This record gives sequence, structure tokens and C-alpha cells, in this order.
Amino acid sequence: MRDLNSLNRVILVGNLVKKPELRYLPKSNRAVASFQVATNESVYHPDSNQTSKKTEFHRIVTWGKLAEFCNKYLDQGRQVLIEGKLRNRSWEGRDGNKRYVTEVEAQNVVLLGRRPSATEEMPAGAQMADFSADDFPDLSEPAGDQFPEEGGGEDDIPF
Repeated sequence: MRDLNSLNRVILVGNLVKKPELRYLPKSNRAVASFQVATNESVYHPDSNQTSKKTEFHRIVTWGKLAEFCNKYLDQGRQVLIEGKLRNRSWEGRDGNKRYVTEVEAQNVVLLGRRPSATEEMPAGAQMADFSADDFPDLSEPAGDQFPEEGGGEDDIPF
């Protein structure tokens, strides 16, 4: 039974640190792309009456056709809106130590910012609205060495 008073949702607007890295899982040949988005915020320091900028870096993972879309259209510095879920995973490294990471599993990527040059095919503001939930992984299935089996399933939002 799901908890109706629970929600796992992330919305980020930021700039790509570098071009996404695309790979295909060996067993299923499913596409997975990973990249980082940087977000900036102003921080006010009352003692000095000054503001400074603080930058946070977020790990993003996309699956299936959305991963291929990101690999094709996202470049370093491109402003994007990312909607997705926060995911935690762990694995054992080659040195035998357990590693942990927190990532945003993107379900929607919207291109923002400057208009692309005439050589690019996708107009600014393009989005992945025509991709269904079937294009995203079912995390109850194992997804390969880098993405070990995790519990969970689809979140149903009651509105």
C-alpha cells in the first residue's frame, strides 16, 4: 500500500557542466545517460551586508529514449529544466569498499535558454512530452553492474 502523504519529486533549473555520457547496459542494451547540472543561488551575509553566489552540482541519470535525446541535444553550458525523482544507490567498488551516491532520475528534460544555431535540429523549449513511462526503468529489476538491484516501483501522485 502506498502512502498518500509522501512525494519524491525534484525540479531543477540549471546549466550542464559537460555533455552527457551515454552508454548501453550489457544485458538489456538499454540506454543510460549521466550528466551534471549546476544551480546557482545568492546567499546574503548580514554581518557584511554583502551577497555571494553559491553553486551546487547535481548528478542526473536518464534512461531509454530520454537518455538518447539528452546525448543528442544537450551540450556543455546549456540551460535545462529537469523534473524527476531523488534516488539513492550503493555498490561495492573495485577496492572492496561500499560506495553510495544520490542522483536525480530524470523523467522530463526541457531545453531552456538561448536559441540553437541553424545547424541544430531541435528548437529551444523542446521537451520529451511524447515519451511514456515505459521509457523509464522499473527499479525493481536489476539494471546492470553500475545500477544494482533496488527496491521500489512507480510513485503514484494522487492529483
